[in-house]
Amino acid sequence: MPGKIYTFNLLTFNLLTLLLNNMCGIVGYLGKENAVPILIEGLKRLEYRGYDSAGIATIESDKINIKKEVGKISELENIIASNSSSGNVGIAHTRWATHGEPSHANAHPHTGSTGKIAIVHNGIIENYVSLKKHLISEGREFKTETDSEVIAHLVEKFFYDGSDNWSIAKLEEAVSNAIKVLEGTFGIAVLCKDVPDAIVGARKGSPLVLGIGNDEMFLASDINAFVTYTKQVIYLDDNELVVVKKDGYQTKTFERAVITKDVEEISWEADHIERGEYDHFMLKEICEQPSTIRDAFRGRILPKEATAKLGGLNLSNKDILNIDRILITACGTALHAGMVGKYIIEELARIPVEVDFASEFRYRNPIIRPNTLVLAISQSGETADTLAAVREAKNKGAAVMGICNVVGSTIARESDGGVYVHAGPEIGVASTKAFTSQVTVMILLAIYFGRVRDLSRRVASEIIDEFQLLPEIIEKFLEQKDEIKKIAEKYVETEHTFFLGRNDHFPVALEGALKLKEISYIDANGYPAAEMKHGPIALVDEKHLTVALANESDLIEKMIANIQEINARKGKIVAVTDSDNPIIKKLSDDIIKTPKVHQVLKPILTVIPLQLFAYYLAVARGCNVDQPRNLAKSVTVE
Repeated sequence: MPGKIYTFNLLTFNLLTLLLNNMCGIVGYLGKENAVPILIEGLKRLEYRGYDSAGIATIESDKINIKKEVGKISELENIIASNSSSGNVGIAHTRWATHGEPSHANAHPHTGSTGKIAIVHNGIIENYVSLKKHLISEGREFKTETDSEVIAHLVEKFFYDGSDNWSIAKLEEAVSNAIKVLEGTFGIAVLCKDVPDAIVGARKGSPLVLGIGNDEMFLASDINAFVTYTKQVIYLDDNELVVVKKDGYQTKTFERAVITKDVEEISWEADHIERGEYDHFMLKEICEQPSTIRDAFRGRILPKEATAKLGGLNLSNKDILNIDRILITACGTALHAGMVGKYIIEELARIPVEVDFASEFRYRNPIIRPNTLVLAISQSGETADTLAAVREAKNKGAAVMGICNVVGSTIARESDGGVYVHAGPEIGVASTKAFTSQVTVMILLAIYFGRVRDLSRRVASEIIDEFQLLPEIIEKFLEQKDEIKKIAEKYVETEHTFFLGRNDHFPVALEGALKLKEISYIDANGYPAAEMKHGPIALVDEKHLTVALANESDLIEKMIANIQEINARKGKIVAVTDSDNPIIKKLSDDIIKTPKVHQVLKPILTVIPLQLFAYYLAVARGCNVDQPRNLAKSVTVE
């Protein structure tokens, strides 16, 4: 087998199971066993990503047999049970609709006009309209609304070109020719009736990983799909394809030049991604935060020197002193972590910080000066908008640092340096522990930069001392989660909610609102508390809920004034606070009391009751908290 073999443990490898999460799931199998149960098991292990339909294609009795259905994988299993399928080679897919509504026709796998080629595809083909028009002009008949179907027709066109050369090499050539005319992102797996002993896969911007077994091979968008069968994997990079056979594989460039890839051996077990005693992955991941926060700062705090060590940044003290501006770019929850980081970096390191939506950054002409440092934050390290922002910043000459959870991800590889947050597997679509790990890294970075610049040893030591105690404080706080459950269940009929915070708690309010809307489908909005009187307060009435973040700080009296404004309009109020101020208790309908910690650490602690509040409220409303509607774990398309 070509290439070196590397072994990674759970922490240092940081669970490459999550590498390159995308909008849907691919599974392929080629071996000596019945492919169907293996493919179905693989699809089930990818359910956490979110999907609206599922399908499977196998080669049996000299034809491609396709079964697919809208809805859950269980619906697909019912169809297979009533019309048995077998075969030793097959591909399968869970689809999250981008082009065309969820329907039987639009579900993958897709075939060309003859039904002799089947493909599954993750990503978006941006030029599919022109390709489809051209293929129709050649007499090819389309059966779906999807962009993916053009791939099947293109491969079919190049394979069945009038010659009788139906070899693996010919299929490889046909796939190579097809993908060269595609614009956009894709991870694909291709099956051909007349080449029943091979699967061809290709990747550009959407993940694909090869699993190497004993006389059997696997191809998937996520190693979760086959981790119970093999621990030896190869990750395809962009612009690479792989020819998979029972007894081996060959990796090549899109131009079909042979390349050697390293084999990576995974040492963690499948039970690391099981729910265990928890009802949902989201609750499990909320409760894992004492450990993940500890893992995020483990080995990076230097108490004697009153500083932090982040060697992966590859920055000298001179480089840090020369930074005159930091630009943070991210999306969603990662953006909120960056916004918290802005407040803390400016406070401790005294460096001006801007935070920019990656989706906006990529489409304007950002000003990048020579001493600008760009921080790109992404859980998966594959977020399309953030990756595009990284590339734009690098094109303009900026030093770019990636802050990612997934080792070896594209953003991690393309950045000049960076920090892994070590949050481990995050299966729930609504991010929780990744956020607190990202904020942990933001605090470490602020301490590190601050100590090189103007931060005193005394202040840094105070933060570091309390930082090391924070996981235990959170463990103790989580013991009162049943009390938060009781409060959340009182508001099960709520349809409109404000989350209010000031200073570094404004982005925490945004994150609390995002969690609630993501999993409960309640209209929730976060605001800087003082902005209430500039318009939003018009919405407050006796049915409206406000979650007020009212921790002790120099601004607590102003926060109390905002609570009074809500109370005067008969709005319902849940206060999250570490204060014993009697006015907060008097004005609020419910209080969630949090422990007192250092001001810099409060955003981490304050977000946890918001996560629990959203979780329990969504469960009470009967929502699927791990797989909320219309959402996928990571967005690798625009």
